[in-house]
Amino acid sequence: MNDNEPDSPTPSPEEISQKLTDFFRENFGSATAFPAFPAGMSPLQPEGEEPPVEAEEPEEKIDIFDFDYRPRDIKKHLDRFVIRQDEAKKALSIAVCDHYNHAKYLRRLAEESPEEASAVEFAKQNVMVVGPTGVGKTYLVKHIAELIGVPFVKADATKFSETGYVGGDVDDLVRELVTRADGDVELAEHGIIYIDEIDKLAGQGQSMGRDVSGRGVQTTLLKLMEETEVPLRNPMDMQSQMQAMFDMKGGGKSGRGSINTRHILFIVSGAFSGLEKLVRTRMSKGMIGFGADSVELPMDSELFRHVSTQDFIEFGFEAEFVGRLPIRVVCEHLTADDLLEIMEKSEGSLLRQYEQEFAAYGIQARFERRALEIIAERASGEMTGARGLLTVCERALRDFKFELPGTSVSELVIDEELLENREEVLERYRVAGREVSVEKVSAEMSLFAAEFQRQHGVLLKFDDSAVEAVGGRSVTAGISPLQMCDSLFKDYQFGLKLIQKNTGRSEFELGEAAVDDPDGFLSDMVVTSYRGDEETS
Repeated sequence: MNDNEPDSPTPSPEEISQKLTDFFRENFGSATAFPAFPAGMSPLQPEGEEPPVEAEEPEEKIDIFDFDYRPRDIKKHLDRFVIRQDEAKKALSIAVCDHYNHAKYLRRLAEESPEEASAVEFAKQNVMVVGPTGVGKTYLVKHIAELIGVPFVKADATKFSETGYVGGDVDDLVRELVTRADGDVELAEHGIIYIDEIDKLAGQGQSMGRDVSGRGVQTTLLKLMEETEVPLRNPMDMQSQMQAMFDMKGGGKSGRGSINTRHILFIVSGAFSGLEKLVRTRMSKGMIGFGADSVELPMDSELFRHVSTQDFIEFGFEAEFVGRLPIRVVCEHLTADDLLEIMEKSEGSLLRQYEQEFAAYGIQARFERRALEIIAERASGEMTGARGLLTVCERALRDFKFELPGTSVSELVIDEELLENREEVLERYRVAGREVSVEKVSAEMSLFAAEFQRQHGVLLKFDDSAVEAVGGRSVTAGISPLQMCDSLFKDYQFGLKLIQKNTGRSEFELGEAAVDDPDGFLSDMVVTSYRGDEETS
């Protein structure tokens, strides 16, 4: 064997990536996948040799420092998607504008005088949103992030523990911003992290018997919500560390190694069930006893407006944690009138979704006003906010969505009668679905005949009995008349071409007999064509 010849060919980057992926899956689980190496870079690149560089067209990047929104601009945008919650919209709009305007100011100041910029004190306006489920808390934050153009990460506090978040740690939320920003660390450093169900982290210990492990998560989140450096690679993740090593090998440098959380806006939310009891107790003190003034307490929905920092602490939050959330926003319960307005005016209305779902089956769904009022009233009773609308609609329309597709029904009217007498109305639609419009069947059969003539040079003519027979069979089979003709006469061109050769005919009229027994009818026609030849020869 020649010493100058290599023992084996050098594997390609793709082959190495695949082998590493297989190794990780075998040893650490099927969900593990090793990222592919960048194009043109090999982990076996000889030292001193630069990998080939491919020219790429620069992508247009979002510049957060072009931020020029005013609070009323953001609220106007939110009004398109979220009904009511005016105070919450105002508070969020102001907090977001102040946050990004301050970041914009610091960036400009840093370019002029870095020393002066570093001396500027910055109190982050992280936000706590309080309100029951289904009132639009997540929707508000999501649409703010979309309007501004910053990466947005949402997580549920119930998935946190003292040891980590979904197998990693809470820092993974910050790293996820980089992923959402397509690797743009600077953009990620101005993203929004939204944590829902934050009230589940409150450890009320003796008062409620709740697990106090949430206090450890609160402590872990403290540094993130103010300012800290988060490593881009998880130091506890072998896969991330190996990829970082290959990145350094391929590029000669590692680039940014961490993400600063100073300008990441944190918004948390929760229903805080039970908090109103603490507020009521505090406001009731001093009312008991001889001569005490009679003070009328506000309704529960109003009690949230009187929440103090001490109430959150008694609820189970650490004082330092609550202090990192200086902006408190209240979302109110939704009434039946609010739910009706959501259906009629919101751009994200559930009605549009149902209209699209029925339209996919060729059915036009039309909601009448009285039906919407009934749906709103029933959804209000579900006590789940706007989510109750889906619950009520699904319960009322599920059978219609299952049985009507594939029938001749082309319009579904959702009215009061349908909601109050669902089974009777459904049966009427079942009957109507078995009736096929003669005009529709005739039109589709004409389309089939035209295409048949174009392809095979033979003209088919269907009489009234054939139209009626095809209509009936298509309803029974749950397919269109055009599809039924394709099925019945799929091989007719062979027999008709043979008849055309024997007799010279190019037009054929088909009736009910051809629909009932296509093969038998065609066979008889072919036999007859041969008999005609014998008689004329």
